[in-house]
Amino acid sequence: MGEANSDTVKEEKEKVFYGTVPEEGRKMKRVSDSLTEASRLIIPADLNSSGRLFGGRLLEWLDEMAGIVAKRHAECSVVTAAIDNLHFKEGATVSDTIFMRGYVTWVGRSSMEVRVDTFAEKLTGIRVLINRAYFVMVGLDENTSPHLVPGLIVEGPNEEMEWESGKRRQALRKQREREGF
Repeated sequence: MGEANSDTVKEEKEKVFYGTVPEEGRKMKRVSDSLTEASRLIIPADLNSSGRLFGGRLLEWLDEMAGIVAKRHAECSVVTAAIDNLHFKEGATVSDTIFMRGYVTWVGRSSMEVRVDTFAEKLTGIRVLINRAYFVMVGLDENTSPHLVPGLIVEGPNEEMEWESGKRRQALRKQREREGF
């Protein structure tokens, strides 16, 4: 029996930990706690001269979505610090409905990375991915200083992959910052 217990302890030590390492006094939240979905109708004022959704209008909606996700996670005011990897894959037209889905992928001390996927929902109901963006949001206290945000509990292989990718993106952002970007 003692041998089985030592094997279990050894397995626990070898497990890779994903997510924020819990600290005393730091609240922890799940990805699902701040998952946010929203739909928008495209109206003629949202279109450019070629009849497609203005990229800037979509960016406004994405920033708003990222802010809502981050605010739900942080439970405080937030500000957009960076937009990392905004990629337009397809256009959308007035007959489409925009569907956005956002969630936290990585958390530091006061910063959070939020992924927002955007789909154009066709009249048939089929959704086509048109954009994916990663936002860096920072929690603020009442003096607009960076504020400790809850840690992130990562569950399952998809969330683990997002966490690891978020860590790599954060390291790249830090490297770019050191290089003067």
